[in-house]
Amino acid sequence: MSVPAPLVVPLFATPFGVVTLPEAEALNPALRQLFAAREAADWRDPLEEASAHVFHGRDDLFSWADDSVARLMRAMLGGVTAVAASINTLSPDTLASLRIEGRARFTIVHPDGCVSSRNHCNSAWVAVYCVAAPAPSPTRFDSGVLRLHESRLGATFADATTSDTVMPYRPGHSTWRPVPGQMAVFPGAITHEIALLRSTGDLVLVTARLRYVGPDQTGVPWW
Repeated sequence: MSVPAPLVVPLFATPFGVVTLPEAEALNPALRQLFAAREAADWRDPLEEASAHVFHGRDDLFSWADDSVARLMRAMLGGVTAVAASINTLSPDTLASLRIEGRARFTIVHPDGCVSSRNHCNSAWVAVYCVAAPAPSPTRFDSGVLRLHESRLGATFADATTSDTVMPYRPGHSTWRPVPGQMAVFPGAITHEIALLRSTGDLVLVTARLRYVGPDQTGVPWW
């Protein structure tokens, strides 16, 4: 007896965008020099534990007056907006009427450093831009990658049919390797981390957390 072909569609899809910023080649050297000069106690995020292997700047990058930072912020906002626009039905005029709220900071990950797991539930989007990255480690394929944690399927019973599924149904964490000039964009509720850096050289990142507020929207909690 023949069995008709089933209709199978993905549900609960999670958007993940990669955007290449057009000004990256000109901006990155200036940004790297600026961030290196401000890797000091006065610029450290007081909410992050001090470490010799990773430095987190304060989350006030949007307010910096430096031209290179202002240009980066405009480019990042444009990239995130493009990702958001690609998956919704808002008209360009409606999208332009939304107010963008955001915070951003730079992070320098030195060899043997990492960024611990976190999410940002008061943010719609997280954008991670790569200013500089060392060559991949020859011995650790996951050195310095952005790892996004899979949590939806944690309670799913695993048997022979669910343990060898194909994408996009395969369970497990997802990774993205930071590339200078590229930016990863994903929902703020996704738990993510930067894996232990096992390379020679520093990984320099800018992370922004963003949300779009409508003209009549109220009750949005502060950061």
